[in-house]
Amino acid sequence: MDTDPDYGNIPPMRDLTAPSDPSDKSRGVATALAALLGPFGAHRFYVGKNGSGALMVATLGGLGVWWLYDLIVVAAGDFRDADGRRLSRWDPEAADVQGTEALAQDVDALRSEVAELAERLDFAERLLAQPRDASPSDLPRRF
Repeated sequence: MDTDPDYGNIPPMRDLTAPSDPSDKSRGVATALAALLGPFGAHRFYVGKNGSGALMVATLGGLGVWWLYDLIVVAAGDFRDADGRRLSRWDPEAADVQGTEALAQDVDALRSEVAELAERLDFAERLLAQPRDASPSDLPRRF
């Protein structure tokens, strides 16, 4: 048995386990791209696998076989990006809370402006709907 910690010229094996954190790419977007533009490798370009994406374009998705395989793998959630991280999130981007609050404030402001415009329009319609008394003294005179 070799008890020497020095392994000589044999390099230690690198860690082959995949990263545990999920990819920042969306599984939903990748599935849609694989379904619609799969033979052209759009889903592979999306996740950063440009080399295999170009190969997929050249072979039209491996004459459909590679495309079908990728479609199943992406939909099942086992597809990985260029960094080896699994595509597991369905939503394209998680919205930040501050952006959502600002958007809600903008929508409320727009609602109040639309309500004010509706009141003004209603007032103008009521004014125009009132009958006018045309007395002879109000009519313009022609000379």
